[in-house]
Amino acid sequence: MNETANRLLAADEPAAVTVRNKDGQSPFLIVVDHAGNAIPRALGRLGVAPAELERHIAWDIGAAAVSRFLADELDAALVSQNYSRLVIDCNRAPGLEASIPEISEFTPIPGNVGLIENQKRARVREIFRPYHDTIETELDRRRQEGRRAVLIAMHSFTPVFKGVARPWHAGVLYNRDPRFADILMALLKREQGLLIGDNEPYSVSDESDYTIPVHGERRGLPHVEIEVRQDLIADTSGQRAWGALLARLLPQAYQELVAAGAPGSARVP
Repeated sequence: MNETANRLLAADEPAAVTVRNKDGQSPFLIVVDHAGNAIPRALGRLGVAPAELERHIAWDIGAAAVSRFLADELDAALVSQNYSRLVIDCNRAPGLEASIPEISEFTPIPGNVGLIENQKRARVREIFRPYHDTIETELDRRRQEGRRAVLIAMHSFTPVFKGVARPWHAGVLYNRDPRFADILMALLKREQGLLIGDNEPYSVSDESDYTIPVHGERRGLPHVEIEVRQDLIADTSGQRAWGALLARLLPQAYQELVAAGAPGSARVP
C-alpha cells in the first residue's frame, strides 16, 4: 500500500500525540488515551452531530487538564492522544469491535460503518501506533538509563451511564497486579468525603483495555488506571483540585510500595 497516497491526517492537522515535560525527573509516566476529541478532516464528523462530539462518547472530559496539572506538580512526563476515541479507541486492541465503534452508547457512528481494511489500517498507523510507540519509546529509554517507571493511565467517567447514576467520585482500576492500586485506593479512601470505586465503574482486562496490560503488566511496572467523575473536573478549579490531590497521594503510594519491597509488578508471561 502506498501510505503517502492513503494518508489519513493532513500535514497541517494536529499530531496524534502530544508529549509534555518530556525530560521530567519523576518516575511517573502519565498517559491519557482519550485526551482529545479531534476528528481528521478526511472523515468529516463521522456523520455525528457536533454536540455528540462534546460528550463522553468522543473523549474523556477533563482528564487531559487534570493530567497537565498533575504532570507539572510532579515534574512527570505526560503522553496524550489527541484524536477522538470514535476515530479509533487507543485503549482497545486493533481489530476488536470496540476499536472503531459503529455505535457508542445509544449514538450511531455512520462514518465507522462498512470500512475496508485499508481505512482501518490508516487509523491504526497514524493515530493508534504513534501514541503507543511514544509510550513504548519512553519506557524503553528509562529502562536503558536504569530509571524507575510508574505508569499512570488517566481517564474520566460520566455521572450517569445509560440512565444509571454512578455514586463514586473516582475509581481505581487494576487487573493482575493490584499492589500499587490497593495502596493508592487506601490513601484516597482516607480523604474526607470521597467515595472511591474498587474496579468501579470499570475494571481492567485484556479484552477491554490495551494500555495497562501492554505497557504496565507485560513490563512488570507499577501501574494504575485512575477514573475521575467528569462533573468533578469539568472546570479549572476542579481540575486543579484533583491534580493537586493526586500529586500529593501518588508519591506517597509509591513510597509505600517501595518500602514494602515491591518496586515492580508481577511479571506477565
